[in-house]
Amino acid sequence: MGNIFLLRFTGEDRVGLTSELTRTLAEIGAIVLDINQAVIHQSLLLGMMVRIADDVRVEQPIKAMAEELGLRVKIQAIADADYDDWVNRQGKPRYILTLLARSIDASHLAAVTKVITDEGLNIDVIHRLSGRPQRIESVDLPRRACVEFWLRGEPHDKPRMQARYMDLCRELAIDIAWQKDDAYRRSRRLVAFDMDSTLIQAEVIDELAKEAGCGESVAAITEMAMRGELDFDTSLRRRVATLRGLPESSLQRVAERLQLTEGAESLLLNLHELGYRTAILSGGFSYFGNRLRDRLGFNYVHANELEIVDGKLTGNVLDPIVNGQRKAELLEQIAAKEGINRRQIIAIGDGANDLPMLNRAGLGIAFHAKPIVRQEAGHAVSNLGLDALLYLLGVRDRERIEL
Repeated sequence: MGNIFLLRFTGEDRVGLTSELTRTLAEIGAIVLDINQAVIHQSLLLGMMVRIADDVRVEQPIKAMAEELGLRVKIQAIADADYDDWVNRQGKPRYILTLLARSIDASHLAAVTKVITDEGLNIDVIHRLSGRPQRIESVDLPRRACVEFWLRGEPHDKPRMQARYMDLCRELAIDIAWQKDDAYRRSRRLVAFDMDSTLIQAEVIDELAKEAGCGESVAAITEMAMRGELDFDTSLRRRVATLRGLPESSLQRVAERLQLTEGAESLLLNLHELGYRTAILSGGFSYFGNRLRDRLGFNYVHANELEIVDGKLTGNVLDPIVNGQRKAELLEQIAAKEGINRRQIIAIGDGANDLPMLNRAGLGIAFHAKPIVRQEAGHAVSNLGLDALLYLLGVRDRERIEL
């Protein structure tokens, strides 16, 4: 069978090092059982688990090779029982933890890894998905940072772990996403968005109410609905009723002043380049959803229809109302039409009426959401723009298409 050794090489990186190392190992007939290499600022860290025949001298040729290449090496013999235990651990569940913030410091890493340790999980890999920050950062570009952890094992108490991470997000102004590392995580195909306060930085009904001179009273009803304190259908009809007599031309005026959420254009550009199907499922209004479709290339738009007669809003909204349950149903209909498994769906929203579709999706994300939504959704992003979603898909900054 041969003896098993763990080889750990460190030193200054240069082109061809791995080639020369493995050539020497090949000469002594080494079988590679595992290998991992990382380079941080020209500093090489290379680990290899190898099996070498019993009658082969190991230390002398490997140490001589390392010395010739200017590397330090540690050689550790691995007992058969320890190797078998290591192999058996490979069958444990695996998870991806994604840490996002405007910038990441040591206190963030210390807090996150403390929870990982307390829950009995092992860290296999840590790597950065965001680009290397410039020494002097531009004040014109929004900062973003992301580190991804590959974890192995099962948490002792998953609800407790998630509650602790939610507390850390609030205390440290960071975001933490937790996903099972399986085939579905690596093959998402459909992304569905709420519109108001998700894709755009406003609630359209509030903006229309300003045009009608009843902005404050309608905004108060909207806030109650988004917190889940008021039935959505009732609140929508009450708010739309205040718009009776508003000229149709007001829709265009409102549309022209709406601002996209940070990262929306970049996210949609990259999703479409990667082949994702995209949808707007909104309790807002189709006029504005269709404008976003034309601008950002959405494949589907489902939203509420305002009744307009003789160039003026009647104060009515046409049935069926796109409420929370309707959003979830539409999500399933689109997935069925596209032949997409539910676990391949991502849904993003901020209000209580988004929870049914967030819970129906394989990855539901509460985006800059109300407390009740952050509490019940599987994941939350509260500190970065929409393009932070690309990190949850494992996309690195260097892989992005820039606007």
